[in-house]
Amino acid sequence: MPTHGYLPPSVAADTGNQLLSVRIGHQEFAMSIMAIREIRGWIASTPLPHAPLYIKGMINLRGSVLAIIDLAVRLGQPSREPTAASVVVVVEIGDKVAGLLVDAVSDIITVTDEMRQMTPDTGETVSRAYVESLIMINERIIGILSLTAVMPQDPVLQLELERA
Repeated sequence: MPTHGYLPPSVAADTGNQLLSVRIGHQEFAMSIMAIREIRGWIASTPLPHAPLYIKGMINLRGSVLAIIDLAVRLGQPSREPTAASVVVVVEIGDKVAGLLVDAVSDIITVTDEMRQMTPDTGETVSRAYVESLIMINERIIGILSLTAVMPQDPVLQLELERA
């Protein structure tokens, strides 16, 4: 799997049963391939004043300003400085586009509804908002992300990004 560039047309043309798995620290998460616009290597971002801690900054993506979400921070993990191996997964949900900073892209996984399991009840609704279900592959447990929940929801932040 390449660490950056566009998804091949053969992959992009498949159904919504395919997920891209990514690694953040020692955990693995997956997201629908249908929401992914491209995968690119890390480039330095420009900080945005007063942005939430999970917003790493902004980059210029072919003439458009793109917010970079530190997915580790968004999911409640500590922030780590990006390395040359870090990857930005550009996702589009409705009219929102953002880059998700991850440590690595792992694999493309084909899943069925039978493979999906509910996220366990931990007493916290926040964890279930971000991880909509789980799949087990071999000995790995992979959380399937709700990209809608991961995207910035702050209307003031959206306005600042549009002005930038």
